[in-house]
Amino acid sequence: MTVRQRTFSGIKPTGVAHLGNYLGAMKRWVDEQDLHENIYCVVDLHGMTEPFDPATFLEERRRLFATLLAVGLDPARCILFVQSHVPEHAELCWVLNCVTPIGWLQRMTQFKDKSLRQRDREMISAGLLDYPVLMAADILLYDARLVPVGDDQKQHVELTRDIAMRFNRLFGETFVIPEPVIQEAGARIMGLDDPTKKMSKSDDASNRSIFLTDDPDVIRRKVMRAATDSGREVCLDETRPGIHNLVTIYHLVTQESIADIERRYEGQGYGTFKRDLGDAIVAQLEPIQRRFREFEGDPAMLDREMRRGAERAREVAGPVMERVRRVTGLA
Repeated sequence: MTVRQRTFSGIKPTGVAHLGNYLGAMKRWVDEQDLHENIYCVVDLHGMTEPFDPATFLEERRRLFATLLAVGLDPARCILFVQSHVPEHAELCWVLNCVTPIGWLQRMTQFKDKSLRQRDREMISAGLLDYPVLMAADILLYDARLVPVGDDQKQHVELTRDIAMRFNRLFGETFVIPEPVIQEAGARIMGLDDPTKKMSKSDDASNRSIFLTDDPDVIRRKVMRAATDSGREVCLDETRPGIHNLVTIYHLVTQESIADIERRYEGQGYGTFKRDLGDAIVAQLEPIQRRFREFEGDPAMLDREMRRGAERAREVAGPVMERVRRVTGLA
């Protein structure tokens, strides 16, 4: 009998989920529900590391949970829960803080990038610096062997490995050492208006991201306005980031091979290709949007599923946290 490996993945509830989130993470989670023992988490504590609105935070959490159900995650086939509903995440984060050198955190690329964008240095929170330790706690708390992430999060998983190995050296073999798993195609879906920047849940640029809740006409309009280049050839060319991004999206949405896409649009130019791409995205998102409206309209069901998911998550996290308490003298 094949032993299924355990995976852990999380997504922040701030902002509105977009096509990049879906193609780069959510769709893969759904496709691999039966391949591994999967644990998926709405990481709301991570969403607090930068300015957030308490008045909308609960609804954003519910909205993302509804989105994950709508794209096809099945709580009967995976564990799906909200991070703050499992207190062991915060407890393990503190323990790991006490064995993690601060120099490791200060070298994190994401912290340095976000710090540079913050004009007021006094507004850079300790939580932003500590983000990777909380992420390490998320992963290590479930003995996860595999961690599907975008390439921008690979450094954080490598830090998780370093923290786990340091802890194991200090206190004995306690944690499983995880491995990052990066999707080759779609790991970074770029903005439609600027293919040098990723799609973003919170970016103010109106034409950068296709949101999963966008109306069909809005989706088609955004695709038709998407940046390409001065050429006409539809091909996967890394030196032409605009058309490269659109061909990648077409491939992931339709599951057609790159070669078939290039043959189909040979000599046709960008107009026909963009119209077909817009239609393909609309067709892919229509059933997701229908289910999302149904789930969003039933907050009692969402709360019930979140409670059930947290109970199942604690069944895994509890014994791991007890192991940590025992080896560190807390129990």
